[in-house]
Amino acid sequence: MGQIMGDGCGGMKRLSALFTVGWVLLAHSTAVWAGELSLKALIEEALQASPEIQAARAKAAASGFRVPQSMSLPDPMVMVGYQNDGTSRFTFNEAADSQYMFSASQLFFFPGKRALKGEAAALESESLVASVKAAQLRTIATIKEIYYDLFLAHKSLDLLREKGLLLGQLEEAALSSYAAGRGMQQEVLMAQTEKYMLIEREEMLRQNIQTLEAMLNATVGREQAALLDRPVPPAFATYAKALPELIATAYSNSPEIRARERMVASLGAKVRVAEKEYYPDITVTGNYGLKGSEFDDMWSLTTTLNIPLYYETKQRPAIQEAEASLKEAKHELQAVRLQLSSVIRENHAMLQTSERLMQLFRQGLTPKIQQDFQSALASYATGKADALSVISRIKTITDLETSYWGQLVTREKAMARLDVLTGSVDSHTEEGK
Repeated sequence: MGQIMGDGCGGMKRLSALFTVGWVLLAHSTAVWAGELSLKALIEEALQASPEIQAARAKAAASGFRVPQSMSLPDPMVMVGYQNDGTSRFTFNEAADSQYMFSASQLFFFPGKRALKGEAAALESESLVASVKAAQLRTIATIKEIYYDLFLAHKSLDLLREKGLLLGQLEEAALSSYAAGRGMQQEVLMAQTEKYMLIEREEMLRQNIQTLEAMLNATVGREQAALLDRPVPPAFATYAKALPELIATAYSNSPEIRARERMVASLGAKVRVAEKEYYPDITVTGNYGLKGSEFDDMWSLTTTLNIPLYYETKQRPAIQEAEASLKEAKHELQAVRLQLSSVIRENHAMLQTSERLMQLFRQGLTPKIQQDFQSALASYATGKADALSVISRIKTITDLETSYWGQLVTREKAMARLDVLTGSVDSHTEEGK
C-alpha cells in the first residue's frame, strides 16, 4: 500500500489494470452455454424416463393383475387312493369293498362374494392409476421449480457482471478525479474492492448452478453429470384463474383426490365383502370307486358347507376392521381436500403478490434508480458527491433487479404448484423467447 501511495496516479492505474485483468479472467472462467435449455423437452423426457413415474406405472400395472386373482375360485382338489379289504393280502377284484378311489372337489363362494372382491380390487387399481397422474404432475412441478431456480442463478450471474460494469464506470470516474487532484485514493480502492468482492458471490452462484443441474438431471432420469444449456426466461402472462375456480377445479380434477375417492370406494366394497362372510361357502365333491370286473363300480356326489360358528371372534371383528379402515379413508379424503384448498390459497396469494411487486419494479422503482445512479455518477465526476453514495446506488440497482427476477421465479413456481394441485394439464410449459 505504501508503494502505491508513493507512486501516485501511476500506481493507481497499475492497480486498476490488475483488477481489470482479474475481472476479465473471472468472466472468461464462466462456462459458455451454446444453446437454450427447453423446459418442454425436459418434461417430455421425464414423463418417459423418470424413475418415480416408472415406479408408479409399474405399481399401477401390478394392481391390475390382482383383479382377476381376487375373483378367481380356489384351486380344485383331486384325490387318488386305494381301499383294500383286509390286511393280509391284496384283494382287488376279489372283495366288494376293495377299490381304487378317485375324487375331485371345488369350493364355490356364496353368491355375490366374487363380484364384490373383484369390485374392491378394481377400485384399488383405479386409485393407483390416479396416483400415476399425481406422480407425473409432481415430477413436472419439480422440474419447473428447479428449472426456474437454475434460470435465477444464471440471471444473478448476469446481474453481478452488470454490477461489475457499473463499478467499472465508478472506478474510471474515481481515477480521473484522483488524477485531476479532486479525489482521494481511498475512493479508487473502494470501487476496486467492491468489484473484487463480487468474485466470491460468483463462485457461490456457480456452485449452486452445478447443484441445481444435478438435481434437474436426477429428476428427469439422466446421469447427474450430463451437461445442460442455459434456461430460457419465462414468458410473463397474467394469471387469469380466480381462487374459487382453482378450488373447484382441484376438487374435480386433482389426481390426489381421485385416488383417495377410489380408495374410499374400494374399502366400502371390502366392508360388503366382510359382511358376506357371514354366509357359508359351498364345496362340491365327486367320488368314483373302481372295483374291477367282478363288482360294480361306485360313485357319489357330496356338498359341504362351512358354518361361521365363530363369528364373534372372526367375521364380526373383520367387519369392524373394514368399517374402521373405511372411516379412516374418508377422514383422510376430507383432510386432503382441506389441505388442498389451503395450499391453493397460499400459492394463489403468493402469485398475486409477485405480480404486483413485479409491476411496481417495472413501472416505478427500476427506472428511477437507474436515473438516480446516472445522476449520482455525474455528480461524483464533478466533485459534488462521494464514491460511497454511488456505490450504494449500484447496490440498490442490483438488489432491485435481483428482486424483480426473484419475484418472477416465485410466480412461475407458484403456478407450477397450482397446476399440480388442480390436476391441470401443463399449460405453462412453453418458454418465452
